[in-house]
Amino acid sequence: MPRHSRALSPAFTRHWTAVAVSNLGDGVTLAAGPLLVATLTTDPLAVSAALFAQQLPWLLFALTGGALADRLPRRTLVVAGNTVRAATIGGLALVIAAGTPALWQLYLVSFLFGTIETVADTAHSALIVDSVPADRLGRANARLYLTAMLNNQLAGPPLGALLFGVAAAVPFGLHATACAVAALIVLRIPVQHRPPPPRTTLRADITDGVRWLWGHAGLRILAACIFIMNLAGVGAFAIWVLYGTQHLGLTTTQYGLFIATGAVGGICGAWTYERLETRFGHTTLLRGGLVVEALTYLALTQTSDPWVAGAIMTVFGVHAVVWGSVAATVRQRATPSELLGRVGSVYQLASVGGSVAGALLGGLVAARFGLLAPFWSAFALVAVMTVVAWRRLADVRPGQTVQQ
Repeated sequence: MPRHSRALSPAFTRHWTAVAVSNLGDGVTLAAGPLLVATLTTDPLAVSAALFAQQLPWLLFALTGGALADRLPRRTLVVAGNTVRAATIGGLALVIAAGTPALWQLYLVSFLFGTIETVADTAHSALIVDSVPADRLGRANARLYLTAMLNNQLAGPPLGALLFGVAAAVPFGLHATACAVAALIVLRIPVQHRPPPPRTTLRADITDGVRWLWGHAGLRILAACIFIMNLAGVGAFAIWVLYGTQHLGLTTTQYGLFIATGAVGGICGAWTYERLETRFGHTTLLRGGLVVEALTYLALTQTSDPWVAGAIMTVFGVHAVVWGSVAATVRQRATPSELLGRVGSVYQLASVGGSVAGALLGGLVAARFGLLAPFWSAFALVAVMTVVAWRRLADVRPGQTVQQ
């Protein structure tokens, strides 16, 4: 990241370190998990079910996890979540070492892992706000995006595939160790004491979070944007391997390099985020990001040249990190501390809901109307969203009034 005279806090440095360690573990199993499933079955539905099992808890428990993150000590939730994750994935590593696991065991672990994430990840996002001054949240979020890009997408998967080739249990054991180390690091973060929340029901807490986000015009349009962007994007990228191998004519090795272009763009986006935020401001970056996203899908329908497509995805990678960092920053700045967990969980529910719907629809659209149809659909959806959201994105400023 660019050097800056205003350094981030020691507490954030510990957050960042914990995230870096856990992201590496996530990246390792991002490759090792599908490889393990593929050794047990070649049924595409059975393979995809493992990912769905990890996403399903976000649809079921995201709002409950957000309410718990506002009720209970957030550092404790993050430490407990990482500890349980370490035990869960460590148990799977022992099962693999002892013999061949059953598919239902992998689905169960995926579901448990996703359930823990609904609480721990939401609490961690809220905990970041307690560790960084408001005017440096954008820089902190961009740094976290950069770390996730490096460890979760570039370094972790190749390491996971390599370790899986050595012994199937090894990458899962490494992931368990990473979760345990992350828990120990978070334990060293100073506790921010918050006033005890009023005694209410969990349902009332969830309702308050949903109502607050809905009453904030800026965050409401951001949640709508992320739902449509993920519906469109995941729908198109669900058939990404077919676009690369059939439409662009890439070999397996070339396809791997093609995927990396987006990550390279993401690194550039995180590296330049602070300059972009200072020069253009949040509203301009959000509006420009929608335009870039819509044009990305349109451009991908117009080329069959791998070099052009790679350049397009590099630009898209820049946009994805910048837009994500801006959205996280304005949400964190606008939301009262006592509501950070609940508001964040509503936003995450919109994000995951769009992703799940896109994953289900993308293949169906491609099968019915052709390989490029999901990209045309994505262009149309995001273009309409851009028009609808353009003026409303002016309301993302933190001081915007909440209407009850």
